[in-house]
Amino acid sequence: MTGFARQERQCPWGTLVWEVRSVNHRYLEPHFRIPDSLRELEPKLRDSLRKQLHRGKIEASFHLQLNTVDEESSGLEINMPLVQQLTQAIETVELQMANSSAVSALDILGWPGVISERQLDKDALLSEALSLFSEALKGLIEHRQREGEELKNLIEQRLQGINEQVTQVRAKLPGILQAQREKLQEKLESIKAELDQDRLEQEMVILAQKADVDEELDRLDTHVAEVERTLKQKGSIGRRLDFLMQELNREANTLSSKSIVSDTTQAAVELKVLIEQMREQVQNIE
Repeated sequence: MTGFARQERQCPWGTLVWEVRSVNHRYLEPHFRIPDSLRELEPKLRDSLRKQLHRGKIEASFHLQLNTVDEESSGLEINMPLVQQLTQAIETVELQMANSSAVSALDILGWPGVISERQLDKDALLSEALSLFSEALKGLIEHRQREGEELKNLIEQRLQGINEQVTQVRAKLPGILQAQREKLQEKLESIKAELDQDRLEQEMVILAQKADVDEELDRLDTHVAEVERTLKQKGSIGRRLDFLMQELNREANTLSSKSIVSDTTQAAVELKVLIEQMREQVQNIE
């Protein structure tokens, strides 16, 4: 099912952005575009995705923009406790030495451990990125749910069309069989063929059996009812609907193969069109 979501979050050290989009796919196929330095986050992202989605080709892109000037998160950090300790040590030594050399502030700053470069808290970054992804995924699911409601209405319209075709064929079937019986009798009379009445009745029964599509019509009704029931269920229903589309198409093909008049042939064609329209839409359903 298609969908898109974008979430942005401002942090003291920069801006995080997740963009998640999905397109139709029979199975779940996730793709992540994240910096190599954060690649360790991918297993958790995949796990979160699998828990909430079952179908679709998912592309998730993460963007991180660090602040260019941020005294809190970048630049140099001075270890002030160590500076104080060094200053006190120098004062103590100067008291014991008659000719002490002056020690500059630069000398103190050059002492190992006094100055260090402030590092970004990676654990905090990973936590924020994972939290923001959950928000983006929630937005994507909401988008897909809204689209799902529209697809449900479209499928229900096609199901109504199938019901109408089945009703029409069922109403015409007795007349079709009677017309075929009369047509066969007229043909026999025109060629003045002498046929045993019992044999004629047997041929008529065989013809009626070949043209009888009551069973197919009943199965079409059953499958339509099952599709309607499935649409009301919660959770993942896409694969179940895929199977039902195959069954509906199977019955429409049988109806077409048994057709002996243009009315049932046309009905079978209309059924196939409606079923194909539904099948295309079902590919969009989770």
